[in-house]
Amino acid sequence: MATIVLAHGAWSAAWAWKKVRPLMAQAGHTFFTPTYTGLGQRAHLASPDNDLDTHVRDVLGVLDYEDLHDVVLLAHSYGGMVGTGVADRARERIRHLIYLDAFVPEDGKSLMDYLPEAQRQRMMEGMTTGDGWRVPPAPTPEDTSEADKAWIGSKRLPQSVKCFATPLKLQNGPLTLPRSYIQAMKYPHGPFGQFAARAKQEPGWKTYEIDSSHSPNVTAPEALMAVLKQAMAAQD
Repeated sequence: MATIVLAHGAWSAAWAWKKVRPLMAQAGHTFFTPTYTGLGQRAHLASPDNDLDTHVRDVLGVLDYEDLHDVVLLAHSYGGMVGTGVADRARERIRHLIYLDAFVPEDGKSLMDYLPEAQRQRMMEGMTTGDGWRVPPAPTPEDTSEADKAWIGSKRLPQSVKCFATPLKLQNGPLTLPRSYIQAMKYPHGPFGQFAARAKQEPGWKTYEIDSSHSPNVTAPEALMAVLKQAMAAQD
């Protein structure tokens, strides 16, 4: 039985994990799903000043005010940027960091540093159709049902470009805590294969695959729970 804290993906929020919450409860886990500033139920706090550090502090606040220790930190997609920052600043509270098809940033790198030029250009062009600072959501994964597309489409929100352009600054040197990487195998052309490959080569990692696209919390929650169970058991 674990205490699991989520660092969710971009344009998303706690709502995107509603299919996973009952499965976590059935497994006996305590599952915290904080929503970042400016997204989901905190959309009224959207601001061009929100950046990666804002979201790192959002999750650190949950660890602090809920007095959480011995935490499994689950970082999805953009949440890999956030989760790395959280684990760096709260190492004594984290027992295991799981990256789910997520960015694994090096010190001094931003999310945009890991994107192909064409994808960076699309993000920047998307801002020009709005007020100049909000990056619109990326397309929905192809294996998403029509019902889930409607659900997601009604709730995903643009977020500040600073979230993607702010470099991560590690304050305590390289991470050495136990880490796992779960690669979504139905998203082969995304930017995440580079991190899965790195995890397979570097010491201190365990790697896994899931037969889903980029958001198994929406499209394959039972399969996600199965691979999470495997990853957590391997580190216990």
